[in-house]
Amino acid sequence: MHTAAPCDDGTVPYLLAAIVAAAAAAVGWLARPLPQDPNERRRVGAAVSAVDRELAANLELTPMFDQTKQAVTLENGEFARHRAILERNAPPAAAAVTALYERMSEAESAMERRGPANSLRPEDRGLIEAWEGDAREVQRSLRAVLDARPPAGWAAVSARLHGRFARH
Repeated sequence: MHTAAPCDDGTVPYLLAAIVAAAAAAVGWLARPLPQDPNERRRVGAAVSAVDRELAANLELTPMFDQTKQAVTLENGEFARHRAILERNAPPAAAAVTALYERMSEAESAMERRGPANSLRPEDRGLIEAWEGDAREVQRSLRAVLDARPPAGWAAVSARLHGRFARH
């Protein structure tokens, strides 16, 4: 005499399909784009604009240095004011800006050093030109922050789960 096994009635494939569908729905729900706080987005926009304007002003001063051979003082107040906002919302761009601003005093010192007949040493000119080129690159990365989309997919899943289970 044959007795039926508990799962011989063909319901196991349907049960597995229901479990897979529920898991897919949960992952899909977690993977939706993260909402952005409009006030924080406005603060990020203001911070990026202020630092971008400051870099633009500094980049206007470097050609004046080339023409007049008079050292200039580069501005750094806006970055100091908005640094925390950038570090919280755009870490890669903030790291690039921080590295650039840390090298600012080296560029200013290179502008002040003079050789015979008010000339610049080649290594000082290279340092100034490298700073100027890096400043242009940092401007592009800052502007890209404004175009960035909110995290979605696995990045959103990770952020949601990290925020949910983070120890406070």
